[in-house]
Amino acid sequence: MRRNVLRACFAGETDSHGLCKYRGQRLSVTAGIGIGATLTAAGDRLNKSRDTSHSGGLLERIPVIPIPSVDAASEITPYQPGQVAVNRSTAVMKYGFPSLSNIKSRESYVTSYDPRNRTAAWVIEQLNAETVTGTSDRKFCDFKEDDSVHVYHRSSNADYKGSGFDRGHLAAAANHKWSQKAMDETFYLSNVSPQNPHLNQNAWNNLEKYCRTLTKHYQNVFVCTGPLYLPRQEPDGKMYVKYQVLGKNHVGVPTHFFKVVILEKPRGDVELRSYVMPNMPVDEKIPLERFLVPIESIERASGLLFVPNIMKRTSSLKAITAG
Repeated sequence: MRRNVLRACFAGETDSHGLCKYRGQRLSVTAGIGIGATLTAAGDRLNKSRDTSHSGGLLERIPVIPIPSVDAASEITPYQPGQVAVNRSTAVMKYGFPSLSNIKSRESYVTSYDPRNRTAAWVIEQLNAETVTGTSDRKFCDFKEDDSVHVYHRSSNADYKGSGFDRGHLAAAANHKWSQKAMDETFYLSNVSPQNPHLNQNAWNNLEKYCRTLTKHYQNVFVCTGPLYLPRQEPDGKMYVKYQVLGKNHVGVPTHFFKVVILEKPRGDVELRSYVMPNMPVDEKIPLERFLVPIESIERASGLLFVPNIMKRTSSLKAITAG
């Protein structure tokens, strides 16, 4: 039963209302195994012998792959109130780059663009009590093509028209109320991925709001968001990566989305929370903690690295998982 519950969202199962099936079950720290089962054909065999009381779960049963270092481009000084705005995008990268290709810097976020799928591979933003408040209004913003991306590799509004998918922000507009320009830049289509409307407007929106509330309890909140394209076992028993594409530009529709949240306390302690949601209708009443997964699951699935860079900045890292 637990295995079926874990698979419900990550494998794309829905109930009679078209919502992700959790059947009211509480997920433990092994929620990340839902992704692990999707990522490896050996998942079923491993699950049979899993001790759900052990925090290691699937990850301890997979050989550890050495993780190379990935350095940030430069030493970064955290943003201080009163500094010029350009330092905001610089401070975003305090914990380094998850990858090093196609890096673009905006007013208050940094992104790595994926030209093949016409969306970002990841977007990082820094939130605090100052950035999430202000008079900026999204009614003055319009979704627009990113002219810095080659015309062969960019998406357009026409790709989304009539597709049934929302233009889902990766760096959320409401995270940047401090500046109208900063908010406006979140409407570049390079900061957008095709997202199920129910997910975008409910459960995912709740996660974005939750990240903003964390600024009341932590000195800085670093948020890295991106799409995932996960394999799924087909009836022939083989694993395939399959996803829809939109419009004439073939914009890739992610199977899932991740959000990695790095939380700084005043004394320098750092907490890490990592979430994954399927790109499908999800009941917004499901507690957000049910979507917590081990960071290793996201690193393996996305090809990105977070922990090595974080550990270069702190000797006190606490990873928060479902429990």
